[in-house]
Amino acid sequence: MTITIKFVGALRHITGKSQMTVECSTNFSIKDLIQKLILYIPTLETNIINPQDNVVKNNVLILINDREIGVLNGIDTLLVNGDEVVFISVVHGG
Repeated sequence: MTITIKFVGALRHITGKSQMTVECSTNFSIKDLIQKLILYIPTLETNIINPQDNVVKNNVLILINDREIGVLNGIDTLLVNGDEVVFISVVHGG
Protein backbone atom coordinates (compact mmCIF):
# COMPACT_ATOMS: atom_id res chain seq x y z
CA MET A 1 0.00 0.00 0.00
CA THR A 2 1.09 3.59 -0.56
CA ILE A 3 1.14 6.25 2.15
CA THR A 4 1.75 9.96 1.48
CA ILE A 5 3.95 11.68 4.06
CA LYS A 6 4.11 15.45 4.54
CA PHE A 7 6.56 17.38 6.72
CA VAL A 8 5.61 20.83 8.04
CA GLY A 9 7.65 23.47 9.86
CA ALA A 10 11.12 22.61 11.11
CA LEU A 11 10.68 18.98 10.05
CA ARG A 12 10.51 20.12 6.43
CA HIS A 13 13.93 21.75 6.82
CA ILE A 14 15.38 18.77 8.71
CA THR A 15 14.26 16.26 6.08
CA GLY A 16 14.79 18.50 3.08
CA LYS A 17 11.38 17.34 1.86
CA SER A 18 7.89 18.67 2.05
CA GLN A 19 6.31 15.45 0.79
CA MET A 20 7.18 11.87 -0.04
CA THR A 21 5.43 8.54 -0.58
CA VAL A 22 6.26 5.30 1.19
CA GLU A 23 5.31 1.75 0.31
CA CYS A 24 4.12 -0.22 3.35
CA SER A 25 2.71 -3.65 4.08
CA THR A 26 -0.77 -4.17 5.46
CA ASN A 27 -1.25 -3.86 9.24
CA PHE A 28 1.32 -1.05 9.25
CA SER A 29 1.03 1.36 12.19
CA ILE A 30 2.26 4.90 12.77
CA LYS A 31 4.95 3.41 15.00
CA ASP A 32 6.08 1.17 12.10
CA LEU A 33 6.02 4.16 9.76
CA ILE A 34 8.20 6.24 12.10
CA GLN A 35 10.73 3.40 12.32
CA LYS A 36 10.78 3.10 8.53
CA LEU A 37 11.21 6.86 8.07
CA ILE A 38 14.12 6.90 10.53
CA LEU A 39 15.88 4.29 8.36
CA TYR A 40 15.56 6.62 5.34
CA ILE A 41 16.16 9.87 7.23
CA PRO A 42 18.18 9.16 10.43
CA THR A 43 18.02 12.79 11.64
CA LEU A 44 14.30 12.34 12.22
CA GLU A 45 14.94 10.09 15.21
CA THR A 46 16.22 12.85 17.50
CA ASN A 47 13.62 15.29 16.20
CA ILE A 48 10.55 13.06 16.55
CA ILE A 49 11.38 10.52 19.29
CA ASN A 50 12.21 11.35 22.90
CA PRO A 51 15.29 9.18 23.65
CA GLN A 52 14.50 8.85 27.38
CA ASP A 53 11.21 7.03 26.94
CA ASN A 54 11.17 6.22 23.19
CA VAL A 55 7.84 8.00 22.53
CA VAL A 56 6.88 10.81 20.18
CA LYS A 57 8.03 14.19 21.48
CA ASN A 58 5.42 16.60 22.84
CA ASN A 59 6.28 19.22 20.22
CA VAL A 60 5.42 16.94 17.28
CA LEU A 61 1.87 16.53 16.01
CA ILE A 62 1.02 13.64 13.75
CA LEU A 63 -2.13 13.79 11.64
CA ILE A 64 -3.70 11.02 9.61
CA ASN A 65 -6.11 12.39 7.02
CA ASP A 66 -6.41 15.63 9.05
CA ARG A 67 -7.08 13.83 12.37
CA GLU A 68 -4.55 13.99 15.20
CA ILE A 69 -3.43 10.51 16.25
CA GLY A 70 -4.37 11.25 19.89
CA VAL A 71 -8.06 10.98 18.94
CA LEU A 72 -7.38 7.73 17.10
CA ASN A 73 -5.24 4.93 18.53
CA GLY A 74 -2.04 6.93 19.03
CA ILE A 75 1.12 5.49 17.49
CA ASP A 76 -0.63 2.12 17.25
CA THR A 77 -3.12 3.53 14.72
CA LEU A 78 -3.12 1.32 11.63
CA LEU A 79 -2.70 2.90 8.22
CA VAL A 80 -4.63 2.03 5.07
CA ASN A 81 -3.78 2.49 1.42
CA GLY A 82 -3.94 6.12 0.37
CA ASP A 83 -3.65 7.62 3.86
CA GLU A 84 -1.94 10.98 4.22
CA VAL A 85 0.26 11.35 7.29
CA VAL A 86 1.44 14.83 8.26
CA PHE A 87 4.27 15.45 10.74
CA ILE A 88 4.13 18.95 12.22
CA SER A 89 6.84 20.43 14.40
CA VAL A 90 5.18 22.75 16.89
CA VAL A 91 7.10 25.72 18.28
CA HIS A 92 6.02 26.95 21.72
CA GLY A 93 6.66 30.42 22.95
CA GLY A 94 5.31 33.09 25.13
